[in-house]
Amino acid sequence: MQIRINTRSPLLQLLLILEWILLGLVAITQILVANKFNTPTDVISNEIGILVFAVMGVAFPLAPLHKLLYIIAEFALIFLLTLKGNISLFQLLFIVLVTRNCVMLEGRSRSVVTGLALFSVLICITDRIRSQSLLVQIDPDRTLLYWVGFLIMLGLVFLFLQLLVESALSERKSREELLVANKRLTEYAIQIEELATVQERNRIAREIHDSLGHSLTGFNLHLEAALRLLQSDPDEAKQLLLEAKQLGSTALKEVRASVSTLRSEPLERRSLKSAIQSLVAEFQRSTGIAYQTDIDHFIDSDLQISPQLKTIVYRIVQESLTNISKHSEASFVNISCRAKNQELEIVIEDNGKGFDIAQNASGFGLQGMQERVMAVSGSLEIRTSQGNGCKIIARFRNI
Repeated sequence: MQIRINTRSPLLQLLLILEWILLGLVAITQILVANKFNTPTDVISNEIGILVFAVMGVAFPLAPLHKLLYIIAEFALIFLLTLKGNISLFQLLFIVLVTRNCVMLEGRSRSVVTGLALFSVLICITDRIRSQSLLVQIDPDRTLLYWVGFLIMLGLVFLFLQLLVESALSERKSREELLVANKRLTEYAIQIEELATVQERNRIAREIHDSLGHSLTGFNLHLEAALRLLQSDPDEAKQLLLEAKQLGSTALKEVRASVSTLRSEPLERRSLKSAIQSLVAEFQRSTGIAYQTDIDHFIDSDLQISPQLKTIVYRIVQESLTNISKHSEASFVNISCRAKNQELEIVIEDNGKGFDIAQNASGFGLQGMQERVMAVSGSLEIRTSQGNGCKIIARFRNI
């Protein structure tokens, strides 16, 4: 089974072009020196052999046995062209062989084939020196010097080629891994978005059930009772209608609070300090709970704070105030926002009844705050116990 080599890597494209250039030089040289070393028939045979060798580089085998047979066929063809066909510039064929097999093989196999190629070149060059069929005539007294110099030069060329190909393949592998990682991140982002959507739907459903549903149920019961007592006890019916009106007002406030929570831009282009102060002031008007804010000047200027982080801080304060109004029975809330040493710290503390953190750690409000903080690699700490209020501390680094 074979697979066509993917040449999208610029370096692999360069290696492929280099291979065809080298094979083209061998083919042209064979024609130019035909009368010196070869007959016309030999030239045609050698050109066919070069073409076969070139075609072998179009696709590489995958199975280990097929790779071994492929390498043996390469060596056999080059030896045939060199020793039998007396082809010129046979060294370039070995360079192409080394390049191909460095692409096809991995690990030690590359070095083994490169070493065999270098040894084969020495066999061929020794045969040429013995038969005096080199393109350049060598002084017999300098044969050893030529042989050693050629060995060193070709060894360096093979080493350079192997390192070059390994670099190209490493670059391609890194690119493929990066593409896979990007694909996974995209999939994770989609999953997170879907999960966030489901959680938001659950939150809305729970909000409607716990607050708006409760108010509307009471509203309906009061109306039914008032209708029953309208003739027999008008004063009691009137009192029930007044209570129903109060429940309707409460339900309307809860609807407005839910809509405010769902807004995509809760700050509405205000500064973070202004948005928090407005939120707390509205909280005080609707609940009667006193408050105090201590917001650092750095926060007021919104320097270096991303829109995402500002929204997260606003949502944490908003969720904390919602929980306080529903569950804490507190009479006072203190909110502070400070920036120091590239760290933003938000503290929301109340004097309410507190709760057992071990039993309520998975509550939806707390879980939502935890997820928001983790989205920007922050930290969330909750200090509370029965009868001792609650203190929420969120910290964000590298603001």
